[in-house]
Amino acid sequence: MTESSAGHVTGTRIGVVDSDGRDKTRRVVIHYRSPHPKYGKYVSKRSVLHVHDENNESHTGDVVEVAPCRPISKTKSWRLMRIVEQRSTEVV
Repeated sequence: MTESSAGHVTGTRIGVVDSDGRDKTRRVVIHYRSPHPKYGKYVSKRSVLHVHDENNESHTGDVVEVAPCRPISKTKSWRLMRIVEQRSTEVV
């Protein structure tokens, strides 16, 4: 893992937890906009990442920061760095 002089891990991304149904695994969605190759109009796109959450800290709706890591399973190669904002929609 490459670290810069500021002390934070490079390659981190910020996204929203979409699913927390599995143990120690979260599905994080990252929304972004990119121009269409031919027409130039901006199109909304998304990336879906499977993230390793060792302590089951995050829940659906939370904004989290994730970083790349070694492959943990077939689909998981990202790990949870921190919870930026808790927006959990927990039912009481």
